[in-house]
Order: sequence, then C-alpha cells, then structure tokens
Amino acid sequence: MKAFETKLKGCYVIEPSVFKDERGYFYESFNQHKFNTLVGQQVNFVQDNESYSTKGVLRGLHFQKGEFSQAKLVRVVKGKVLDVVVDLRPKSVTFGEYFSIELSSVNKTQLFVPRGFAHGFVVLSNTVVFSYKCDNYYNKSAEGGIIYNDQTLNIDWQLAENKLIISDKDLVLPSFKDLKF
Repeated sequence: MKAFETKLKGCYVIEPSVFKDERGYFYESFNQHKFNTLVGQQVNFVQDNESYSTKGVLRGLHFQKGEFSQAKLVRVVKGKVLDVVVDLRPKSVTFGEYFSIELSSVNKTQLFVPRGFAHGFVVLSNTVVFSYKCDNYYNKSAEGGIIYNDQTLNIDWQLAENKLIISDKDLVLPSFKDLKF
C-alpha cells in the first residue's frame, strides 16, 4: 500500500498492493496500522457507509460541521466516479481549493478526506457501488453543503449539466461564498 499527499494538505491518494493470478485478485482494502502510518495520524473509523447510484448521479458537496466533522476513506467497489474534495479549513493555505480524482473498481485507488473538507462525487459508469469509512458518527443537525455548480470553485464534473441527476436537497445548497465558517 502506498500513499501520496494531494495538493491539499492532509488529503491522500491511497494505492493498495493488488495481487493478481489466474483466479482473480486479492488486496487488503484497509489495515488500521498501515493506514495511520501512511497518513501520519491516528484515525479511528467508526462507521462504514455504502451507496448505489446510476450514471450521472451527483452526490455532494457534503460535510459535517463542528464536533461532528468527519474524516473519510472513500473507494469504489464497482464502477467509476469522479471524486471531488474541497478544503474548508479557513487557516489552510489551500482553503477554497478543490482536488478531483477518478476512483474505480479497476484502479482500486482510495482517497483519504480529512476533517474540514467537503466531499462529493459524480457517477461516470452505468452504475456504481461507492464505499466510505467515517471517523465520526453522522449527525443530521451538523449537515452542511455547497452547491455543485458553485462559480467560485468552478468544478469540472466531466459530464454535461443536462446529464446530471441531483437530489432536490443538493440543488438548494448554498454557494461557497455564503458559507459561515
């Protein structure tokens, strides 16, 4: 397993060691000790989530506020997504910047999203099974988000706007400039 820090401090791309032979493949998708060593911090995941979506579904940009903030380790079990994270840490030198990466069941790449980031993804394959570990429990009252087409962030979601499928809840999220930090 290897980890590469992205341009956003504390956010890491995780590449597992995959062992293939005539039977298929095997890889260790998570190992607490190795993971904590690679990212240089103690992260204790307490909740696993999984979603199923079809092509064009855009989920995000979401985050949890305050004491309910969450770090996440995300990956694709089946299919392909464009995964996007936004640095919401006001004191960070990359505050307001985003990073995107293609995660798929083929590349088996994972992304570690530290606390203080918004997260979202759009489905690029016909269907996707998306999995993520969280280091804090979900709390509805701590929900936050940023509208997917925010003009300040100017994220390229790689699909035409008329091809996106977005929940009513996500369509009314505030812009980045309207967030209260």
